[in-house]
Amino acid sequence: MTVRRIHDWIAKGLLDQPRLRTRRRGSHKAEHSATQRQLLLLLLDKRQQVQHLSSLAQVPLAMWLWWDGYVPTRQAQRAWRTWVGRGRRSQEVAREGALGLLEQAGYQLATPTARARFVRIITELGNGKALTVRGRAELLDAVRDVMEPDTVFAASGLVRALGPAQTPMTVETVMGYVEALSIALGRTLDGKVEAVMLERARAVHRASMTDYLADRGTLAAEAGQLADLFREPTLQVQFDQAGRQLLLVLGMQLIHHRAQ
Repeated sequence: MTVRRIHDWIAKGLLDQPRLRTRRRGSHKAEHSATQRQLLLLLLDKRQQVQHLSSLAQVPLAMWLWWDGYVPTRQAQRAWRTWVGRGRRSQEVAREGALGLLEQAGYQLATPTARARFVRIITELGNGKALTVRGRAELLDAVRDVMEPDTVFAASGLVRALGPAQTPMTVETVMGYVEALSIALGRTLDGKVEAVMLERARAVHRASMTDYLADRGTLAAEAGQLADLFREPTLQVQFDQAGRQLLLVLGMQLIHHRAQ
């Protein structure tokens, strides 16, 4: 570690600003808190496991999301912007998310063309492309083509619903999910996500996760082919999913406030 790297990590939200220590004449060197020093050790360990530095931002972000007293909101704000990021890493994360969603929702008889279109559109949205009225119509067609291909569902008039009965995954559910991610992503890239918005999203996420963990066993038993989505999350999984979960909750809140 060098002084320059410490300053760089502070600017990216990986670390918080050190505390100033005053004395009668002049001042002592600034000092990081014990929790921030522990965070630095964790970051150094995780640095060997990630390819992009922006991926490290999910460490302080997850700590802020789940535990009080370790990471202040001002640091979480910087870490949030770093994690969202831009460029090649953002493109890779967006495509990975699109492929994961396709694996969950795609019907086995959906054509390769429909699958490729689905991944392309959602990758573009996940990389910061704005969701226009025309783009939303195209997204809806793409989701329907992979979830309810005409060769199977057009004649029957059936609607496909995956997972447990109380929280089924339908075309409308996937649309809402993608739209929420797109709106939250655009707001972040525009620099318009204030601290109070993040804190509100954190509170909502904590409350919803408490309810989810209480019902997780029942949901897993009723989920059928999506049962793996409801397995008990490990600490590593909670760290890995912190950013995407916060992005979704933030987007849902923005949609709700826009509708009011």
